[in-house]
Amino acid sequence: MDGPSGSGKSSTARGVAHTLGLRYLDTGAQFRAMTWWMLQHGIDIDDPAAVAAVVDQPVIESGTDPDHPTITLDGVEVSTQIRSEPVVAAVSAVAAVPEVRARLLQLQRDIIGTGGIVVEGRDIGSVVWPEAEIRLYVTADAAARAARRTAEAGLGDVAATEADLLRRDAIDSSRATAPLVVPEGAEHLDTTPFTLEEVIAIVVEKVTRAAGDN
Repeated sequence: MDGPSGSGKSSTARGVAHTLGLRYLDTGAQFRAMTWWMLQHGIDIDDPAAVAAVVDQPVIESGTDPDHPTITLDGVEVSTQIRSEPVVAAVSAVAAVPEVRARLLQLQRDIIGTGGIVVEGRDIGSVVWPEAEIRLYVTADAAARAARRTAEAGLGDVAATEADLLRRDAIDSSRATAPLVVPEGAEHLDTTPFTLEEVIAIVVEKVTRAAGDN
């Protein structure tokens, strides 16, 4: 399940995994954990060579329980820290470094293993696991995405949030390595007119139908 920030893919992926009894992987949390580590260690995130030089040092582990997803960095749970404003502002720059993507790509593929998992991110259907049985590209219009993100945070200016989301879209879509794209064969799901519960139901129905066809 791929799509831009604020499209609802994280909440949808968790809800689908919970409903169907599957594992869940938030790849974005891995990139944020990497970014948090870089910031904590004083690495210049605007210097790709500096980031690449230390990319193998952080120990990142992802829990795959959709009801209680965890992300640990060097043995410490960092789910709260990686959602901070400094991380959100820096993560696109870190994620654009090819060595970062290569390091986390292997980690993601190891976790996916034999399947039975709902994975969400920016390049899952295009790079990480293009052989996935179901590939979705989840979007929503920028205004809806900004409103959702602001509501989740409980504060902030919707217009400023929308501008930041569009900035991140531009970075994620234009990077040289694994850019945000609609994966070949993926179904486009626009969540703008739907509630979260409705979107989860739509995806569950798609998965159930695909499983029946097989």
